[in-house]
Amino acid sequence: MKFVDEATIIVEAGKGGHGCLSFRREKYVPKGGPDGGDGGDGGSVYLEADSALNTLIDYRFQRKHKAENGQPGSGRNCTGIKGEDLVLPVPVGTTVVDMDTHEVLGDLTRAGERLKVAQAGFHGLGNTRFKSSVNRAPRQTTKGSEGELRNLRLELKVLADVGLLGMPNAGKSTFIRSVSAARPKVADYPFTTLVPNLGVVSVQAHQSFVIADIPGLIEGAAEGAGLGIRFLKHLVRTRLLLHLVDVAPYDGSSPVESVRAIEHELEKFSETLASRERWLVLNKVDMVSEEDRDAHCQTIVDQLGWKGPVFSISALSGEGTKPLTQAVMRWIEDQAREEAENPEFAEREAARRRKMDEEARARIEAERQIRREARQDDDDDDFDDDDCDVEVVYAPE
Repeated sequence: MKFVDEATIIVEAGKGGHGCLSFRREKYVPKGGPDGGDGGDGGSVYLEADSALNTLIDYRFQRKHKAENGQPGSGRNCTGIKGEDLVLPVPVGTTVVDMDTHEVLGDLTRAGERLKVAQAGFHGLGNTRFKSSVNRAPRQTTKGSEGELRNLRLELKVLADVGLLGMPNAGKSTFIRSVSAARPKVADYPFTTLVPNLGVVSVQAHQSFVIADIPGLIEGAAEGAGLGIRFLKHLVRTRLLLHLVDVAPYDGSSPVESVRAIEHELEKFSETLASRERWLVLNKVDMVSEEDRDAHCQTIVDQLGWKGPVFSISALSGEGTKPLTQAVMRWIEDQAREEAENPEFAEREAARRRKMDEEARARIEAERQIRREARQDDDDDDFDDDDCDVEVVYAPE
Protein backbone atom coordinates (compact mmCIF):
# COMPACT_ATOMS: atom_id res chain seq x y z
CA MET A 1 0.00 0.00 0.00
CA LYS A 2 1.01 3.63 -0.33
CA PHE A 3 1.38 6.04 2.56
CA VAL A 4 0.02 9.34 1.24
CA ASP A 5 -0.01 12.31 3.60
CA GLU A 6 -1.16 14.99 1.15
CA ALA A 7 -3.88 15.13 -1.51
CA THR A 8 -5.77 17.75 -3.51
CA ILE A 9 -9.49 17.33 -4.13
CA ILE A 10 -12.42 19.27 -5.58
CA VAL A 11 -15.64 19.29 -3.58
CA GLU A 12 -18.95 20.62 -4.84
CA ALA A 13 -22.13 20.92 -2.83
CA GLY A 14 -25.49 20.13 -4.40
CA LYS A 15 -27.66 22.74 -6.11
CA GLY A 16 -30.94 23.80 -4.59
CA GLY A 17 -34.09 22.65 -6.40
CA HIS A 18 -36.12 25.23 -8.34
CA GLY A 19 -39.51 26.42 -7.15
CA CYS A 20 -42.59 25.19 -9.05
CA LEU A 21 -45.11 27.27 -11.02
CA SER A 22 -48.45 25.49 -10.71
CA PHE A 23 -52.18 26.13 -10.25
CA ARG A 24 -54.85 23.81 -8.96
CA ARG A 25 -56.85 22.15 -11.72
CA GLU A 26 -59.40 20.05 -9.85
CA LYS A 27 -62.96 19.27 -10.70
CA TYR A 28 -65.44 21.38 -8.78
CA VAL A 29 -62.67 23.79 -7.72
CA PRO A 30 -63.06 26.60 -10.29
CA LYS A 31 -60.73 29.01 -8.44
CA GLY A 32 -58.11 26.73 -7.04
CA GLY A 33 -55.28 29.25 -6.98
CA PRO A 34 -51.50 28.69 -6.97
CA ASP A 35 -50.10 25.46 -5.51
CA GLY A 36 -46.45 25.37 -6.67
CA GLY A 37 -44.15 23.96 -3.96
CA ASP A 38 -40.63 24.97 -2.99
CA GLY A 39 -37.59 23.07 -4.18
CA GLY A 40 -35.38 21.02 -1.86
CA ASP A 41 -32.03 22.18 -0.48
CA GLY A 42 -28.93 20.64 -1.96
CA GLY A 43 -26.57 18.41 0.01
CA SER A 44 -23.51 19.83 1.77
CA VAL A 45 -20.04 18.25 1.80
CA TYR A 46 -18.45 17.28 5.11
CA LEU A 47 -15.12 15.78 6.10
CA GLU A 48 -15.18 13.39 9.06
CA ALA A 49 -12.18 12.14 11.03
CA ASP A 50 -12.05 8.34 11.03
CA SER A 51 -9.67 6.55 13.39
CA ALA A 52 -9.65 3.50 11.10
CA LEU A 53 -7.80 5.41 8.36
CA ASN A 54 -4.11 6.32 8.31
CA THR A 55 -3.52 7.48 4.74
CA LEU A 56 -5.09 9.75 2.10
CA ILE A 57 -4.46 7.27 -0.70
CA ASP A 58 -8.14 7.07 -1.71
CA TYR A 59 -8.19 10.75 -2.63
CA ARG A 60 -5.36 10.28 -5.12
CA PHE A 61 -7.59 8.11 -7.31
CA GLN A 62 -10.85 10.04 -6.99
CA ARG A 63 -10.32 13.77 -6.73
CA LYS A 64 -13.76 15.21 -7.51
CA HIS A 65 -16.59 14.74 -5.04
CA LYS A 66 -20.10 16.14 -5.46
CA ALA A 67 -23.08 16.06 -3.13
CA GLU A 68 -26.61 15.38 -4.35
CA ASN A 69 -28.74 18.15 -5.85
CA GLY A 70 -32.08 19.11 -4.33
CA GLN A 71 -35.18 18.12 -6.31
CA PRO A 72 -37.49 20.79 -7.79
CA GLY A 73 -40.86 21.47 -6.19
CA SER A 74 -44.08 20.21 -7.71
CA GLY A 75 -47.80 20.94 -7.72
CA ARG A 76 -50.16 20.47 -4.80
CA ASN A 77 -47.65 22.39 -2.66
CA CYS A 78 -45.23 19.47 -2.69
CA THR A 79 -41.71 20.39 -1.60
CA GLY A 80 -38.80 18.86 -3.48
CA ILE A 81 -36.64 16.23 -1.81
CA LYS A 82 -33.52 17.53 -0.09
CA GLY A 83 -30.22 16.33 -1.53
CA GLU A 84 -28.19 13.91 0.59
CA ASP A 85 -25.14 15.31 2.34
CA LEU A 86 -21.81 13.84 1.28
CA VAL A 87 -19.52 12.76 4.14
CA LEU A 88 -15.90 12.03 3.20
CA PRO A 89 -13.85 10.06 5.77
CA VAL A 90 -10.28 11.24 6.40
CA PRO A 91 -7.61 10.15 8.90
CA VAL A 92 -7.46 11.78 12.31
CA GLY A 93 -4.92 14.61 12.15
CA THR A 94 -5.97 15.96 8.74
CA THR A 95 -5.70 19.70 8.09
CA VAL A 96 -7.94 21.19 5.40
CA VAL A 97 -6.65 24.14 3.36
CA ASP A 98 -8.54 26.12 0.68
CA MET A 99 -6.11 26.20 -2.25
CA ASP A 100 -7.63 29.35 -3.77
CA THR A 101 -7.52 31.54 -0.65
CA HIS A 102 -4.81 29.60 1.30
CA GLU A 103 -7.17 29.70 4.29
CA VAL A 104 -6.97 26.88 6.82
CA LEU A 105 -10.57 25.72 7.08
CA GLY A 106 -10.08 23.37 9.98
CA ASP A 107 -8.11 20.71 11.76
CA LEU A 108 -9.67 17.30 12.43
CA THR A 109 -7.86 16.06 15.52
CA ARG A 110 -10.53 13.89 17.19
CA ALA A 111 -12.25 10.77 15.88
CA GLY A 112 -15.79 11.53 14.75
CA GLU A 113 -15.15 15.26 14.36
CA ARG A 114 -16.89 16.79 11.34
CA LEU A 115 -16.08 19.84 9.23
CA LYS A 116 -18.36 21.38 6.60
CA VAL A 117 -16.23 22.25 3.58
CA ALA A 118 -18.90 23.11 0.99
CA GLN A 119 -22.25 24.75 1.73
CA ALA A 120 -25.29 23.39 -0.05
CA GLY A 121 -27.36 25.52 -2.41
CA PHE A 122 -30.65 26.82 -1.00
CA HIS A 123 -34.04 25.90 -2.40
CA GLY A 124 -36.05 28.04 -4.77
CA LEU A 125 -39.55 29.28 -3.91
CA GLY A 126 -42.74 28.09 -5.60
CA ASN A 127 -45.43 30.49 -6.75
CA THR A 128 -47.54 29.72 -3.67
CA ARG A 129 -45.09 31.86 -1.72
CA PHE A 130 -46.01 34.95 -3.74
CA LYS A 131 -49.80 34.91 -3.44
CA SER A 132 -51.44 37.84 -1.69
CA SER A 133 -54.72 39.67 -1.54
CA VAL A 134 -53.73 41.74 -4.56
CA ASN A 135 -51.92 38.98 -6.44
CA ARG A 136 -54.27 36.02 -6.61
CA ALA A 137 -52.51 34.23 -9.47
CA PRO A 138 -48.78 34.86 -9.09
CA ARG A 139 -46.47 33.53 -11.73
CA GLN A 140 -43.26 34.32 -9.90
CA THR A 141 -40.87 31.59 -8.77
CA THR A 142 -37.21 31.58 -7.81
CA LYS A 143 -34.45 29.21 -8.81
CA GLY A 144 -32.38 27.24 -6.38
CA SER A 145 -28.89 28.59 -5.74
CA GLU A 146 -25.69 26.87 -6.80
CA GLY A 147 -23.77 24.73 -4.33
CA GLU A 148 -20.35 25.87 -3.13
CA LEU A 149 -17.35 24.66 -5.14
CA ARG A 150 -13.94 24.46 -3.48
CA ASN A 151 -10.44 23.27 -4.30
CA LEU A 152 -8.99 21.73 -1.16
CA ARG A 153 -5.64 20.40 -0.07
CA LEU A 154 -5.70 17.72 2.61
CA GLU A 155 -2.59 17.52 4.78
CA LEU A 156 -2.16 14.61 7.16
CA LYS A 157 0.04 15.02 10.23
CA VAL A 158 0.29 12.20 12.72
CA LEU A 159 -0.81 12.95 16.28
CA ALA A 160 1.87 12.21 18.87
CA ASP A 161 3.20 13.63 22.13
CA VAL A 162 6.85 12.91 21.35
CA GLY A 163 8.75 12.92 18.06
CA LEU A 164 12.01 11.13 17.27
CA LEU A 165 14.65 12.97 15.30
CA GLY A 166 17.99 11.83 13.99
CA MET A 167 20.16 10.48 11.22
CA PRO A 168 19.31 7.23 9.42
CA ASN A 169 20.39 4.25 11.53
CA ALA A 170 20.54 6.34 14.70
CA GLY A 171 18.34 3.70 16.31
CA LYS A 172 14.97 5.47 16.26
CA SER A 173 13.00 2.43 15.09
CA THR A 174 14.82 0.17 17.53
CA PHE A 175 13.98 2.60 20.33
CA ILE A 176 10.27 2.70 19.50
CA ARG A 177 10.24 -1.12 19.33
CA SER A 178 11.94 -1.25 22.72
CA VAL A 179 9.52 1.05 24.59
CA SER A 180 6.22 0.28 22.82
CA ALA A 181 4.33 -2.47 21.02
CA ALA A 182 5.01 -0.87 17.62
CA ARG A 183 7.04 -3.04 15.26
CA PRO A 184 8.61 -0.87 12.56
CA LYS A 185 11.13 -2.45 10.23
CA VAL A 186 14.71 -2.53 11.53
CA ALA A 187 17.72 -3.34 9.36
CA ASP A 188 21.44 -2.56 9.09
CA TYR A 189 21.12 -0.11 6.20
CA PRO A 190 19.99 3.53 6.08
CA PHE A 191 16.43 4.68 5.30
CA THR A 192 14.86 1.49 6.65
CA THR A 193 11.99 3.67 7.87
CA LEU A 194 10.11 5.07 4.86
CA VAL A 195 6.94 6.31 6.55
CA PRO A 196 6.09 7.63 10.04
CA ASN A 197 5.40 5.01 12.70
CA LEU A 198 3.44 5.52 15.92
CA GLY A 199 3.83 3.67 19.20
CA VAL A 200 2.06 3.96 22.56
CA VAL A 201 4.48 3.96 25.50
CA SER A 202 2.90 2.72 28.72
CA VAL A 203 4.93 3.97 31.68
CA GLN A 204 2.62 2.55 34.32
CA ALA A 205 -1.11 2.04 34.89
CA HIS A 206 -3.13 4.90 33.34
CA GLN A 207 0.05 6.69 32.28
CA SER A 208 1.03 6.54 28.62
CA PHE A 209 2.06 8.75 25.72
CA VAL A 210 2.31 8.43 21.95
CA ILE A 211 5.67 8.54 20.21
CA ALA A 212 6.28 9.13 16.49
CA ASP A 213 9.22 7.80 14.50
CA ILE A 214 9.85 9.58 11.19
CA PRO A 215 12.34 8.72 8.42
CA GLY A 216 15.87 9.86 9.15
CA LEU A 217 17.40 13.06 7.81
CA ILE A 218 20.75 13.62 6.17
CA GLU A 219 22.66 16.76 5.31
CA GLY A 220 21.02 18.51 2.36
CA ALA A 221 17.57 17.13 3.15
CA ALA A 222 16.07 20.61 2.66
CA GLU A 223 17.27 20.45 -0.95
CA GLY A 224 15.76 16.98 -1.44
CA ALA A 225 18.67 14.75 -0.42
CA GLY A 226 17.64 11.37 0.97
CA LEU A 227 13.90 11.34 1.59
CA GLY A 228 13.88 15.14 1.90
CA ILE A 229 12.13 17.07 4.63
CA ARG A 230 8.50 16.40 3.81
CA PHE A 231 8.09 14.06 6.80
CA LEU A 232 9.29 16.72 9.25
CA LYS A 233 5.79 18.22 9.20
CA HIS A 234 4.65 15.22 11.26
CA LEU A 235 6.67 16.62 14.19
CA VAL A 236 4.68 19.86 14.20
CA ARG A 237 1.99 18.46 16.49
CA THR A 238 4.39 16.94 19.02
CA ARG A 239 5.15 18.51 22.39
CA LEU A 240 8.70 17.20 22.77
CA LEU A 241 11.50 16.15 20.42
CA LEU A 242 13.98 13.41 21.28
CA HIS A 243 17.14 13.81 19.22
CA LEU A 244 18.77 10.37 18.95
CA VAL A 245 22.43 10.19 18.01
CA ASP A 246 24.62 7.15 17.47
CA VAL A 247 27.62 7.54 19.79
CA ALA A 248 29.66 4.93 17.89
CA PRO A 249 28.68 5.09 14.20
CA TYR A 250 30.01 2.17 12.14
CA ASP A 251 31.22 4.51 9.36
CA GLY A 252 33.44 6.50 11.73
CA SER A 253 31.46 9.72 11.31
CA SER A 254 31.36 12.29 14.09
CA PRO A 255 28.28 12.22 16.37
CA VAL A 256 28.75 15.95 16.96
CA GLU A 257 28.64 16.76 13.26
CA SER A 258 25.59 14.53 12.87
CA VAL A 259 23.71 16.49 15.52
CA ARG A 260 24.69 19.83 13.99
CA ALA A 261 23.66 18.69 10.51
CA ILE A 262 20.19 17.74 11.77
CA GLU A 263 19.88 21.03 13.63
CA HIS A 264 20.76 22.91 10.46
CA GLU A 265 18.14 21.05 8.41
CA LEU A 266 15.56 21.59 11.15
CA GLU A 267 16.20 25.34 11.21
CA LYS A 268 15.86 25.56 7.43
CA PHE A 269 12.55 23.73 7.62
CA SER A 270 11.00 25.71 10.48
CA GLU A 271 12.71 28.00 12.96
CA THR A 272 9.77 27.62 15.32
CA LEU A 273 10.03 23.82 15.24
CA ALA A 274 13.79 24.09 15.78
CA SER A 275 13.13 26.10 18.96
CA ARG A 276 10.84 23.35 20.32
CA GLU A 277 11.85 21.57 23.53
CA ARG A 278 14.45 19.01 22.45
CA TRP A 279 16.34 16.42 24.51
CA LEU A 280 19.59 14.77 23.50
CA VAL A 281 19.51 10.96 23.61
CA LEU A 282 22.89 9.27 23.20
CA ASN A 283 22.10 5.85 21.80
CA LYS A 284 24.12 2.64 21.36
CA VAL A 285 26.25 3.28 24.44
CA ASP A 286 26.68 -0.50 24.69
CA MET A 287 29.03 -0.19 21.70
CA VAL A 288 31.52 1.67 23.92
CA SER A 289 33.47 -0.03 26.69
CA GLU A 290 32.13 0.61 30.19
CA GLU A 291 35.31 2.31 31.39
CA ASP A 292 35.27 4.78 28.47
CA ARG A 293 31.49 5.24 28.21
CA ASP A 294 30.96 8.19 30.55
CA ALA A 295 33.97 10.12 29.22
CA HIS A 296 32.95 9.47 25.60
CA CYS A 297 29.41 10.71 26.16
CA GLN A 298 30.58 13.75 28.13
CA THR A 299 32.96 14.68 25.30
CA ILE A 300 30.06 14.74 22.84
CA VAL A 301 27.96 16.90 25.16
CA ASP A 302 30.85 19.32 25.78
CA GLN A 303 31.67 19.69 22.08
CA LEU A 304 28.03 20.42 21.31
CA GLY A 305 27.73 22.88 24.18
CA TRP A 306 24.43 21.18 25.00
CA LYS A 307 22.49 22.81 27.85
CA GLY A 308 19.31 20.71 27.84
CA PRO A 309 18.57 17.27 29.28
CA VAL A 310 20.83 14.41 28.17
CA PHE A 311 20.14 10.67 28.41
CA SER A 312 22.42 7.74 27.61
CA ILE A 313 20.64 4.60 26.44
CA SER A 314 20.93 1.40 24.49
CA ALA A 315 17.71 0.93 22.54
CA LEU A 316 18.69 -2.62 21.61
CA SER A 317 19.23 -3.88 25.17
CA GLY A 318 16.79 -1.49 26.84
CA GLU A 319 19.46 0.04 29.06
CA GLY A 320 18.45 3.54 30.21
CA THR A 321 15.12 3.54 28.36
CA LYS A 322 12.95 3.34 31.49
CA PRO A 323 14.34 6.49 33.16
CA LEU A 324 13.98 8.28 29.83
CA THR A 325 10.32 7.33 29.34
CA GLN A 326 9.53 8.20 32.96
CA ALA A 327 11.11 11.65 32.55
CA VAL A 328 9.17 12.19 29.32
CA MET A 329 5.91 11.22 31.04
CA ARG A 330 6.52 13.68 33.88
CA TRP A 331 7.34 16.47 31.43
CA ILE A 332 4.21 15.84 29.34
CA GLU A 333 1.99 15.81 32.44
CA ASP A 334 3.53 19.08 33.63
CA GLN A 335 2.88 20.65 30.24
CA ALA A 336 -0.71 19.43 30.15
CA ARG A 337 -1.32 20.73 33.66
CA GLU A 338 0.15 24.12 32.74
CA GLU A 339 -2.07 24.37 29.65
CA ALA A 340 -5.16 23.52 31.70
CA GLU A 341 -4.41 26.01 34.46
CA ASN A 342 -2.91 28.87 32.43
CA PRO A 343 -5.02 30.09 29.46
CA GLU A 344 -2.22 32.42 28.31
CA PHE A 345 0.24 29.53 28.15
CA ALA A 346 -2.29 27.44 26.20
CA GLU A 347 -2.85 30.27 23.72
CA ARG A 348 0.91 30.70 23.23
CA GLU A 349 1.22 26.99 22.50
CA ALA A 350 -1.66 27.11 20.03
CA ALA A 351 -0.13 30.14 18.28
CA ARG A 352 3.23 28.36 18.09
CA ARG A 353 1.62 25.31 16.48
CA ARG A 354 -0.14 27.50 13.92
CA LYS A 355 3.14 29.21 13.09
CA MET A 356 4.92 25.86 12.69
CA ASP A 357 2.12 24.72 10.39
CA GLU A 358 2.52 27.83 8.24
CA GLU A 359 6.32 27.54 8.07
CA ALA A 360 6.14 23.83 7.25
CA ARG A 361 3.56 24.40 4.52
CA ALA A 362 5.61 27.20 2.95
CA ARG A 363 8.86 25.19 3.06
CA ILE A 364 7.34 22.07 1.53
CA GLU A 365 5.69 24.11 -1.21
CA ALA A 366 9.03 25.81 -1.96
CA GLU A 367 10.75 22.41 -2.18
CA ARG A 368 7.99 21.13 -4.45
CA GLN A 369 8.41 24.16 -6.73
CA ILE A 370 12.17 23.61 -6.93
CA ARG A 371 11.64 19.99 -7.95
CA ARG A 372 9.00 20.99 -10.48
CA GLU A 373 11.35 23.49 -12.10
CA ALA A 374 14.15 20.93 -12.14
CA ARG A 375 11.90 18.45 -13.92
CA GLN A 376 10.95 21.07 -16.48
CA ASP A 377 14.63 21.87 -17.10
CA ASP A 378 15.15 18.18 -17.80
CA ASP A 379 12.26 18.25 -20.31
CA ASP A 380 10.36 15.77 -18.18
CA ASP A 381 6.67 16.23 -18.77
CA ASP A 382 5.66 13.32 -16.56
CA PHE A 383 6.03 15.17 -13.26
CA ASP A 384 3.34 14.29 -10.75
CA ASP A 385 3.12 14.80 -7.04
CA ASP A 386 2.75 11.03 -6.80
CA ASP A 387 6.50 10.90 -7.46
CA CYS A 388 6.97 12.12 -3.89
CA ASP A 389 5.05 9.20 -2.42
CA VAL A 390 6.61 6.10 -0.98
CA GLU A 391 5.51 2.65 -2.05
CA VAL A 392 5.34 0.31 0.93
CA VAL A 393 4.81 -3.40 0.42
CA TYR A 394 3.89 -5.47 3.46
CA ALA A 395 5.13 -9.05 3.27
CA PRO A 396 4.31 -11.82 5.74
CA GLU A 397 7.09 -12.59 8.17
